[in-house]
Amino acid sequence: MKSPGNNRRGKRLASSDHRNNNASFAVWEENTMAILDSSGIKDSRDVHDDRLCFLEAVRSASLASESPSAPSWRIFDSVFQILTDCNSLELAMASYLLLIELDKHYPRVYLSKSDELESSSSDISKLVVVKEAWSPFNLASGSEEGAAKDSCYLFDPLRFSNLIDGMAQAVKNLNFDLAIKPVQNSLVFQYLVNVLEVDLLLRLNLYKETLNWSLLRESVMNLLLGSRKLNFKSVVRDCMSILLRRCHHNISNNFQQLRNSEDTCSQSDRDSKVSVAIAISQLEKETCVSIQKFFGLVIELDVVRKEADSLGQTSRLDGLRLPITEFIVEELTYNKDSFSPLLLVFSEPKWKLEIILLYFSKYLTKPSVRTRRSNDTPVDVTLESVLSTFSTTARAKNIVKKVSSNLALMLLAHAFQACLSLIRGPRQITNSTELIGANLLEICSKLISAIKIISRVDGKLEITSFAKEALFTAATILKTNA
Repeated sequence: MKSPGNNRRGKRLASSDHRNNNASFAVWEENTMAILDSSGIKDSRDVHDDRLCFLEAVRSASLASESPSAPSWRIFDSVFQILTDCNSLELAMASYLLLIELDKHYPRVYLSKSDELESSSSDISKLVVVKEAWSPFNLASGSEEGAAKDSCYLFDPLRFSNLIDGMAQAVKNLNFDLAIKPVQNSLVFQYLVNVLEVDLLLRLNLYKETLNWSLLRESVMNLLLGSRKLNFKSVVRDCMSILLRRCHHNISNNFQQLRNSEDTCSQSDRDSKVSVAIAISQLEKETCVSIQKFFGLVIELDVVRKEADSLGQTSRLDGLRLPITEFIVEELTYNKDSFSPLLLVFSEPKWKLEIILLYFSKYLTKPSVRTRRSNDTPVDVTLESVLSTFSTTARAKNIVKKVSSNLALMLLAHAFQACLSLIRGPRQITNSTELIGANLLEICSKLISAIKIISRVDGKLEITSFAKEALFTAATILKTNA
């Protein structure tokens, strides 16, 4: 057994080692930060090389070392600074990938069992938020603790709105001579969505166990969307614009034109432009995925907020905001030509089906009595109830007057496709059966009947290949299970 004196001596040694480690890390940090000092006479190549050296030093110390050290607030902020203001595709990708890896190794929020829970049989975890950790978002007011660590590179709600607006403008007016900025904005947006996703999903998982709305009230996503500085409608409208245009198709069509350019540019300049264009093409695809992920996170938050409201957990302090699905449907109602391209690019089947059902609910019979709570909630509609709307010629005529036969046919085909994905997909989607409302055989039978009746109502209707595919699939499923 060790004597108390030996224990005290061991503690003094450990404390001394800790101070030495802190001192060593402080020296390393100062030396590493000095790499970024470009106050002397340096050309752009020197600055570029210095920044790459800095990123490599951070990676080595915080990820590749045998005893890695968590980056300080200053180090994290400097890496993010490189991502937001560099003028090099290499630096943008290097800083983006480094930030993603650092977030995985040093999370700002995580689930952990408390000492009390560890001794019990309960599986409920505790949410741990590292308050002193660096974050790319600045959602605190100037008087709040931690505001002193603010930097001009962090994103407040207004800057987040401007970022998405800039991305939407870049889609409309793509300029290969200024192509680095769209790449940079795409990477920044993808990183910010990744931060929002990690924070929100952990809170959602714990909410399902506790039904504690305060977990979501304090989420980065809820604080961001609840800010008066953020124009939610403009953000959603810009995101929809990016999805609808899918600018990577426009870029790919210009590859050969760039290669065959006969302007005064050298061959190496043309090859460089083509390389950047290819990079943008891939990044824009990933940006579309991130936008869908962003939409999905907002929808998940809206669903939980609706449930918390029904349980009486929300208050006036939570503010009022139109659910994102209702706003999307509102936008599409005034621009029906956007329905088809949006549904083609929107890949999440649950939310695709919900948007379609919400659109149809605008034209279905509303209940005569609605409570205060239900005034904020659209009529509960399922795919089965929508298909039943087209069960007779009279009812089909009534809805086709409000929704054109072509649009109705297209929406039903997309809804059936989403239904198949939900039923047969590898992932278990919660509450998906509530959106469908019947078994697959009943859905197939009612889809075939609905399309026949719509064709009878509109004798000039041309059934698209997409709708024919849905019909063929439904008929095959019925025949196979007959």
